[in-house]
Amino acid sequence: MNQKISLAVVSFLFLFLFGASVQADKTDRLIRKANRYFEALPQTMPGSENDTPARIELGKQLYFDTRLSINDTQSCASCHPLGDGRGGMDNLPTSPGARGELGDRNTPTVLNAGWQSSQFWDGRAADLADQAREPILNPIEMGMPDEESVVKKLGAIPEYIEAFAKAFPEHASPLSYANLTEAIAAFERTLRSESRFDDFMGGEKTALTTQEQSGLNSFIRHNCIRCHDGPVLGGTLIEKLGVYEDYHNTEDQGRYRVTGDDEDRMMFKVASLRNVAVTGPWFHDGSGKSLEEVIRIMGRIQLEIELKDDEIADIAAFLGALTGKSLESGYSGE
Repeated sequence: MNQKISLAVVSFLFLFLFGASVQADKTDRLIRKANRYFEALPQTMPGSENDTPARIELGKQLYFDTRLSINDTQSCASCHPLGDGRGGMDNLPTSPGARGELGDRNTPTVLNAGWQSSQFWDGRAADLADQAREPILNPIEMGMPDEESVVKKLGAIPEYIEAFAKAFPEHASPLSYANLTEAIAAFERTLRSESRFDDFMGGEKTALTTQEQSGLNSFIRHNCIRCHDGPVLGGTLIEKLGVYEDYHNTEDQGRYRVTGDDEDRMMFKVASLRNVAVTGPWFHDGSGKSLEEVIRIMGRIQLEIELKDDEIADIAAFLGALTGKSLESGYSGE
């Protein structure tokens, strides 16, 4: 009897260890596969080589200053809140401006934005500084009439005269609109949000749960990587929204609004998926109510596949693993 029990224990241990070994090999293969398509978040963003502590500090001050708006009510942080677990956007379908009017596009997250090849949903801004100049002058957003008015307003504040001179000592006229946007960009280049996925990419096998690993495998297998790859899993392409089926809202024609070219109808910048689980609602119009709904829609209209419920749940779990460690509180689903 004791011999039978011993054999059973040995058999159990063998199967357990064999199973663990198989799973470890499977995880190793997945890590290697992931490193073909993605990249762990780099330490610095493009353009940061010229960012000094004084320039970054000035940019941070400007980012949170409501005096950049026409009525001293709206700052960059109003639509792109930071801290307290916020994901760099306000979690509204579209955002109210200084006078309470709503914009017509969803606010993207500012976290990790400097690794994207362009800014705004239609890709009209080349970089962070180019992006920073627009909302301040936008009549719906911050409402300032022109660049000269902004410079004049800041020029009446002694602390800004000193801060600009310190941040741009090589400039004859440090307080300029161009330097304002560059300072904001310098601060935004510090908004790096590393996640457990970066640990997994680096070889930490237990950084992702079994379900998250399954979701990553499905994400790759179903070719979501065609658009969502690189260090921020997207943000580098402008693609048609609605390849195999029309998107449910065609009122906003995307990049066509910028170029007027018919070939740019429904062309939008591919969103970065970093922190996507905490930056809903989703899509350029904020119509995506749950991450699962968005995954199902994208599978159908972009890939021509009907994803199964368990695949959607696994992919949503994987996307939750892209949440920055300082923001991660667990994705609870629909």
